[in-house]
Order: sequence, then structure tokens, then C-alpha cells
Amino acid sequence: MEQKTRIHAEDGKQEMIITRSFDLPVDLLFKAYEEAEIIEQWMGTKVRKLENRKYGGYLFETHDPKGNLAFEASGTIHDFVPDKRIVRTFEMSNAPFDVQLEFLDFEPLSDTTSKLTMHVVYRSATIRDQVLKLPFAQGINMAHNRLQDIVNKLK
Repeated sequence: MEQKTRIHAEDGKQEMIITRSFDLPVDLLFKAYEEAEIIEQWMGTKVRKLENRKYGGYLFETHDPKGNLAFEASGTIHDFVPDKRIVRTFEMSNAPFDVQLEFLDFEPLSDTTSKLTMHVVYRSATIRDQVLKLPFAQGINMAHNRLQDIVNKLK
């Protein structure tokens, strides 16, 4: 499977830049990060809380078939500019990683295409490198592929 989502991570730095171009207008791409029903579909998780405003917050949960909590992520939204930008923290419960800071920038490329740039900052380069050793790149690429497929149906 082609890796359409690109990750740039310089050695020794505590950040990474994730970019992906979509065959979606910027308003639909942004909607995929703004509407709980769409997030649940492409992320494959339940949205328990989503307050799309400055100082709002969010909570995502996934349970295994037996009902046990398998994944939980939460954070605070620090900036929310429709169709342009989301700045938020992201923290996974029961994970060995500290909270990270994410800057999501949404850019129109044409009337029918757009680009997402995620600047993700970790507490240290060591933590960032631990994340990169996971199947992180494949996972985010697969999620973005699902996002493209699901939101295409909204066109």
C-alpha cells in the first residue's frame, strides 16, 4: 500500500511534521476533524467528548470485544479556526508517552483538493523516536486513507 501520508522527523529533534494531500475541498477535510460522527468512522473510536472551541476538550475511547477499555486519548483544544487550524494537546491513557502538542494546519490546494500539515511536538527526541518505532506511519496512513474514503461519500 502506498504511503500517501508523509512523516518528516529529523534526527535529534523532538518533533515531526506529518503531511498529506487529499482529494477533498478544505471544508470537507476540516469537517473530518470537527464532526464526531465522521471522526468515529475514520479513527475507529468512540468520541465521548468534543468541544470545538478555544479551551475546549476531547475524549476518544475504544473498547475491545469484551468491553474492556483498549485505547483512550484526550486533550485540550488551544485554538480552533474553522477550515484553517486546530492546536491541541494529545495524551494517551496507560501509555508510556507524555502529552504531545499538535498544530494541525488545513490548506486549500484547489477547489477540490487540500493539504493537512501536522506539526507534532514531543517532550523529548527520545519519546518521539519511541513513537516512530511503533507501526505509527502505517497506522496514520491507513487512518488518512479511511478519512479520504469516508469523506468522499459526503461530496
